[in-house]
Amino acid sequence: MYLADSRRSTASAAAPALGPGRSARIAPTVLALGTVSLITDVSSEMVTAILPLYLVTALGVSPLGFGVLDGVFNGASAILRLLGGFLGDRGGGRHKAVATAGYGLSALCRPTLLLAHTTPLIGLVLAADRVGKGLRTAPRDAMISLATPPERRGRAFGVHRAMDTAGALTGPLLAFLILRGAPGSYHAIFTVSSYVAALGVLVLVLFVRGRSLRSTPPTSAARPHLRELLHLPALRRITACAALLGLATVSDSFVYLLLQRRFDLPATWFPLLPLGTAAVYLLLAVPAGMLADRIGRRRMFVLGHAALLTGYALLLALPGGSAGLAATVLALHGLFYAATDGTLAAAAAGAVPEQRRGAGLALVGTGQAAGRFACSLTVGALWSRWGDTAALALMTAALTAAVVIATRLLDPLTDDRARAAAD
Repeated sequence: MYLADSRRSTASAAAPALGPGRSARIAPTVLALGTVSLITDVSSEMVTAILPLYLVTALGVSPLGFGVLDGVFNGASAILRLLGGFLGDRGGGRHKAVATAGYGLSALCRPTLLLAHTTPLIGLVLAADRVGKGLRTAPRDAMISLATPPERRGRAFGVHRAMDTAGALTGPLLAFLILRGAPGSYHAIFTVSSYVAALGVLVLVLFVRGRSLRSTPPTSAARPHLRELLHLPALRRITACAALLGLATVSDSFVYLLLQRRFDLPATWFPLLPLGTAAVYLLLAVPAGMLADRIGRRRMFVLGHAALLTGYALLLALPGGSAGLAATVLALHGLFYAATDGTLAAAAAGAVPEQRRGAGLALVGTGQAAGRFACSLTVGALWSRWGDTAALALMTAALTAAVVIATRLLDPLTDDRARAAAD
């Protein structure tokens, strides 16, 4: 993954040139996309914050059933990420058009939740929402990477993720205030979320500028193929490690359910749990991105998973502990996202030529999403059979092994400083 930091790569050559004194400036495209993500995350996190409680408490879904739905919510976008990436790369770059379609589809799913009252229907709505997310993620990240020079990508993705996380902070808070004022009014949350999602699509259409890849050869750019990406050794390793670590990453919803059960929190307080994660993520996203640019994105990616592993260990070692323990777990959870989310995208961007940027980012995201989908199904089944403690213990052991293996897999990849020293 250190190849992502290389300033001598093909992707570096394709990066936009900046004038003197402007290298540290965040591109307007990054800020505009950050605004879109902020608004969209207010909408989506309003729903995500109360979804576990709504399904398990209001609809009586079992832990196994919730695991299936949570897997759909986190994993249904896997194949669609590839489609979104390939479509965005075609025709010299249609990233904005594909991203708009993805955001629009997710926005349409919000009001549909008002009509879905059974597990199968909710599963279909969640799957459609994830289809939208799958279509938009790779083209959006491709636009960020194409607007930013390679040596600043960690910072640019950190800024975008910080803005995105500001929405993740606001969404659960709005859901909490609505439930506080009208307990059990889940439909009110779905309604407000629908209007906010529509606003996000409007901002994208009006304020985000697309970019054509004028340097793209017409034949190869029109029909990008998966096998071309699989011939890139660095990208193969990054994708394999993202999938492996995803297989042992317990979903946010299960983490919050574990905390709620150990502390016996009232239902009205449940939407506040994601705020702890989001607050730390917001504070650390930009510093973590800048640090990744300095020390190497591979190292930061692994350190982020080590922080998550520490949080799992605390939950296992100190069940039913103090409020300070809960805050520590949430802080480690936020640190995990700050150190890995934007870092992974920045790392993958440097391993792929500009003409394949969307598809390459999609391949890595697909591997990670597929791993997390399988993890959600596994945790749901383990929880139903042996309880939450046994499920978490097994996932802790799996994540330990995954971190060790990922470190060894990525070790042969050298960062830009090591390469410069060798030269």
